[in-house]
Formats: sequence, structure tokens, C-alpha cells
Amino acid sequence: MGIKTVLITQARTGSTRLPGKVMKAVNGKTLLQIHLERLKKCTKVSKIIVATTVEEADKIIYDNAKKWGYEVSRGSESDVLDRFYQALKTENADWVVRVTSDCPLLDPSLVDDIITYAHANDLDYISNGLVETFPDGQDVEVFKFSALEIAWKNSKLKSEREHVTPYIRNNADGKGENIFTTINFPSEKDYAHIRMTVDEPRDFDLIEHLIQKLGTEKTWLEYTDYIIAQNLTKLNAGIIRNEGFLKSLKKD
Repeated sequence: MGIKTVLITQARTGSTRLPGKVMKAVNGKTLLQIHLERLKKCTKVSKIIVATTVEEADKIIYDNAKKWGYEVSRGSESDVLDRFYQALKTENADWVVRVTSDCPLLDPSLVDDIITYAHANDLDYISNGLVETFPDGQDVEVFKFSALEIAWKNSKLKSEREHVTPYIRNNADGKGENIFTTINFPSEKDYAHIRMTVDEPRDFDLIEHLIQKLGTEKTWLEYTDYIIAQNLTKLNAGIIRNEGFLKSLKKD
């Protein structure tokens, strides 16, 4: 039996800034479907699980993901760490990949590259977001199931329960702690000012434009180069990256 790597994508309809965003459609396909179809091309992933909530409004995500042939797990809306852990606890996964479904154009080759990098370095936590140089919307976290279990048992802060990996990052060697070993997966250039995630209506407008012009099969860099060449950053400039996480930190 080889290394088992399970990818979990978080999906829910409850968003304060753009409700139901992952079920919004472009060219007849929802963003969630586009996201999942791209991830299906990952070659290093043993299984994909959609982790949604037990809220009635999220039954649409459960029903559709099932209809498209994906595994779905339902759990707490606010304790996302627990939702995540419950989806995984019987999977016997060695490695976990965490992505979010509001990133419809996440690149499967990039996901594979980061998984390969994780396996090669054999550390607890690997991400291309410890140092933000990739576009927002191409965020991938890969970590050992053992690290997730420690986080699940020990996380107390609201921000640590709402966002799955802060406990790991806060207790990592990069922060001078010694519980977890971490490494950043770097990009060759800094593209942190590019947004390909969907938090607000302006973000959706950009994704819709990209899909209508380029389709849904391009690499992250092809989309990025197009955004830069066409000066499309102005469409959704000025939106704060990881605003939801920053709100959680305030609640702590």
C-alpha cells in the first residue's frame, strides 16, 4: 500500500459577502463543479472529499457533489477543524491536502507539485502560503494526518477551530516553536497581488471573464499572465487577503 493522500475541499453556501458563491454558475457549470473537475486531474491524490456543513442551506452542496460522484462529509459550520477531522478520521490517511472551494481555478498540477514536495521533505506541514507569493486562489496546504490530530485535540482559540491549520502554523518551527516542522513552497516570482479567489461580486466577475475567455483547463500561470497582460487586477483590487481569518483573530 502506497502513501495515502486525501484531499479535502471546504464548501458552504453561507458567505456574508457573496452568499451561495460556490453554486454560482459560469457557462452552465457552478464554481464548485469547475473546482472539483480541475482537482479530479490531480495524480497524487488518493481521494477527494467535499466537507460541507449540516446546515439545511448546504444540502444543495451535498446533493450536487454526490450527483457528480464525489464523497461528501457534513459537519459543524463554525468548528471547521472538527468538520475536517471527522471527514478524515476513518480514512487512514498519511497526508491531508486542504483547499477551499471558493478557488474555482485552483491548478491540479500545482497541487501535485506541492504534494510531491511534501512527501520529499517529510515535514509536518507544507504550504505555498507561509510566504504569500502565489495568487490568492491558488492556496494549497499539505500536512500529515498526525499533525491534524494533534491540532484537533489541542486547539482552543476560535481562530484555530474556524480555520483548521492556525494551531499547526502557530506551533511550528518557523515561529520558534517545536511541535511541528514546516516549509514553504515558493513561486519563482511574486504574484501575491493577483486574486483568483471568490469572496465578493467583483471576484466573481473576474473569474467569469477568465473562464469565458480562456476556458477552465489552463494552468494557474496562464490565467495569471492573462490577468497581468489585460490589466485585469483593477477588477478586484483592494480586497483584503484572508479577511475571514483576520476576523476570527479579532474574536480571539
